[in-house]
Amino acid sequence: MANFVYALMQSLDGYADHMKLGPPAPAVFRHFTAQVRGLTGLIYGRRAYEIMRYWDEDSPDWDAEDREFAAAWQTQPKWVVSRSLKSVGPNATPVAGDVEKILCRLKAERDGEIHVAGPVLAQSMSEASLIDEYRLYIRPVVLGGGQPFFAGYRPPLHFVGGDLIADDVIRLSYVPDLSRGSPDALRSGDAN
Repeated sequence: MANFVYALMQSLDGYADHMKLGPPAPAVFRHFTAQVRGLTGLIYGRRAYEIMRYWDEDSPDWDAEDREFAAAWQTQPKWVVSRSLKSVGPNATPVAGDVEKILCRLKAERDGEIHVAGPVLAQSMSEASLIDEYRLYIRPVVLGGGQPFFAGYRPPLHFVGGDLIADDVIRLSYVPDLSRGSPDALRSGDAN
């Protein structure tokens, strides 16, 4: 059975706004490359997927590390939760309809770690008790606004570990605190 892990970079004040945070430092980028290489796949909401499509095609501006990440990302299977996208890129499958049922089947059929990207999608999956672990990568910046890491629903969590990744970025890991209960309805729709 696969583990669904919601992992995103965020600011000290809790925002996961990719455009405002900017690219990670080289050592952190290498960490993410290694992590993507070891995944079973990725689940995206529409907006997060559209941002990540940047890695589908080679850019002349890329250096060797960019190409290494792109190669790792391109080989991973991706599932994109969206009502509006009718087609997706290479190695990606659109997910619509009974999203919770589809994701539960995916979880049961696969082994390993599948990362979830997009705060709104993660909120829906959290409400349906589908997220197995939350990994907050915290950068030492204060944005003052943007897309929050936790969009809406705040699941009860239990701390399981933390570590310094590199360049002042720390990773905090949490699992759902099942002793406090959780909602079980996954909203369908365009998530990010």
